[in-house]
Parts: sequence; structure tokens; C-alpha cells
Amino acid sequence: MCELLGMSANVPTDICFSFTGLMQRGGKTGPHRDGWGITFYEGKGCRTFKDPTPSCQSEIAKLVQQYPIKSCAVISHIRQANRGGVRLENTHPFTRELWGSYWTFAHNGQLSDYESLADGYSKPVGETDSERAFCWLLNQLDAEFPYPPTLWEPVFEFIATRCDELRGLGVYNMLLSDGKYVLAYCTNNLHHITRRAPFGKASLIDEDVTIDFQRETTAKDVVTVIATQPLTNNEQWQKMKTGEFNAFHFGELIYTRNAVNID
Repeated sequence: MCELLGMSANVPTDICFSFTGLMQRGGKTGPHRDGWGITFYEGKGCRTFKDPTPSCQSEIAKLVQQYPIKSCAVISHIRQANRGGVRLENTHPFTRELWGSYWTFAHNGQLSDYESLADGYSKPVGETDSERAFCWLLNQLDAEFPYPPTLWEPVFEFIATRCDELRGLGVYNMLLSDGKYVLAYCTNNLHHITRRAPFGKASLIDEDVTIDFQRETTAKDVVTVIATQPLTNNEQWQKMKTGEFNAFHFGELIYTRNAVNID
């Protein structure tokens, strides 16, 4: 299956350290050789880099690794293809407009009977179950909330229940963002860690790299990283439960819905 990486921060922050670890799993320390992608939010805009080649060999990935793009919300993905060919249009993350904002989505897992998900305004371009699920989810949101929401808790609850429906079709681990909120839903493998003062050192599992966050941050910084599997070996990551849904805003966990049994 694929692997996910997301970040939510209270100040524009680069994700070079975490991305350095993730890209090794794209063909070097892991089997996810079928493409990779990353989206950074900058104000109301977003900047996306994608490549259907393995991230460990991609010159574009090396550029992203070395170029410290700063953002408060990031979604990234490395792919091990199971639905759809190894092509650019099937490479995550996927982006669509809703309520005047760009929404970005990445999925880890495999769904069955996904062709039955109803079409609407948002339609998939590629062949993956992931992109179809994303379009379906946005169409469901648009039908339930035809105008931009002023209260977000009902939106989070609605997304969580629709994610439960998608989990009923198979393995559905998800990251979703509109640039302000970073939303995470777990079926089987998703972890997160929140870093805040006092900051310490962290060492990557997949590459011989250690960073001292004390030198890179201020006392007010709050940064949450979400990943399929922990990226560091000397920090305490929290594993999400099956059916757990979390919403992060500027690094802080602001909403959580505990695991739901769908049997």
C-alpha cells in the first residue's frame, strides 16, 4: 500500500526533514515505487509537485527535499499502485475546488465496489479508487453544505461519517486539507506527533539524518506531523485507532471523533 505524510503548523514551516525520510521509502527502504506527490499551501493558493517515478530516484523529489518551502499545511504521498496505471494523472495528492478554496486529498488503502460511488460536479480524471472517493466526498459535502460553513464542527462530523462509509468499502486511511485545516482518518495505520517547546533532537528511521529542532524553531512554534508509519526513532508517536478522525488547525488538535464500529 501507499504511505501518507501531512503537516499542520502555526507558522509557515518547511517539511524537508520529514520528507527526506518519506522519500527513502519510495523505492529505497520501502516498496512504494509508483510515484509520489506533495502539496504546499501558500495563502489561498497551493503549490503541487508530482512525479510517477520512485521518489528515491526523482530529481523533482530532490528539489523539494533541498528547497525549504514554508507552509502551514502540507499533504504528501508515495504510491504503491493497486488501482490505475503508473501515470501522472493517477499520482496523489489530488486537488479540487470547494467553497472557493483548494482542497487536497491523499489516500492509503484499497477500496472495492468504488465504481458505484455516485458522480457529481467533481469527477475523477484518472483511474484510481482514491480519486473517485475524493470526488464523491466533495460532492457529498457540496450537497450537504451548499454555502461555505461558518461552523466547522458539523462539517468535521459529516466528513467523519462519510469516511466511515468509505471504510466500509475497504482500507481507507486519508489526509484532507483546505489549507487551514488538516484532517486525518484512520482504518489501520496512521500516526501523529505534535512538537512544541521545549524542542529536542529527532533522528530519521530511513536516513542517517538528525535535526535539533531547538535551533530551527521559536518557543511559540507548534508543528504536528501525520504519517502512515513513524518517521523518527527517538520520539513518541501516537497511533490512531480504527475509525478515528482528527482535525488539526495551525498545529493543534481541535476536533477528534473516536473510533466507530461499522460492522
